[in-house]
Amino acid sequence: MPVSPPPPPAKAKITVRDLTMAYGSFVVMRDLNFEVAEKDIFVIMGGSGCGKSTLLRHLIGLREPARGSVLYEGEDFTAAGPEGRGKFIRRFGVMYQSGALWSSLTLAENIALPLEENSHLAPMAIRDLVSYKLSLVGLAGYEDYYPAQISGGMNKRAGIARAMALDPDILFLDEPGAGLDPLSSRRLDDLIVRLRDSLGSTVVIVTHELASIFAIANHSIFLDTATRTQGATGNPSELRDHSENPAVRLFLRRGGETDPSSQSKS
Repeated sequence: MPVSPPPPPAKAKITVRDLTMAYGSFVVMRDLNFEVAEKDIFVIMGGSGCGKSTLLRHLIGLREPARGSVLYEGEDFTAAGPEGRGKFIRRFGVMYQSGALWSSLTLAENIALPLEENSHLAPMAIRDLVSYKLSLVGLAGYEDYYPAQISGGMNKRAGIARAMALDPDILFLDEPGAGLDPLSSRRLDDLIVRLRDSLGSTVVIVTHELASIFAIANHSIFLDTATRTQGATGNPSELRDHSENPAVRLFLRRGGETDPSSQSKS
């Protein structure tokens, strides 16, 4: 019986080459090299202050690298001018850590903003799309609510709905589960997976929440504060069990199983 050939490797959606991030003379992280494949749920992880959100800002063009480059499907985003970057940025959906909803606008008005600014849709079509996006995140019927009138978890979901407004190719989520109780965080994790599966988007998430990392991520990068570079890349569960970097194992096993190498030294 003939053996089926292995499936082709997933196409690289994002490629980061020799990236160094710095604030003036202070180097945050150096020599970052990794790829995010199409339809990955890719996690940027590491301890507080390691530069997770800074890396996300470099990926979406809000900060310029001290050295290195970011490529989207092989095209150099870093070297592109404003017009060239624009074609990439229109394919991004971004949810910032706070949700960043306008408090003076209803949920529907918040989500309609990117559609009004970046499309030629008629007002009725925008209203229909807004209702659809809210229904995707479990907020059907909340169009006329203000951010202050709903819970933190609902605000996070509304932030994701706004990030999805223009049907982005890539979703960037900065600490989506921060400040949520475990049940709300789990529901948000389930939502992210459903959206990836239904929309076919690639998802890049900044988080240090272990439950979320193991529940939804298939690929990751660990930023090591001690060495100021990447400590490892790969599937988080495999890194937890097999990484040769003690800092990676310690991070991924904190509060859980004991690092076998530490037992052998005791």
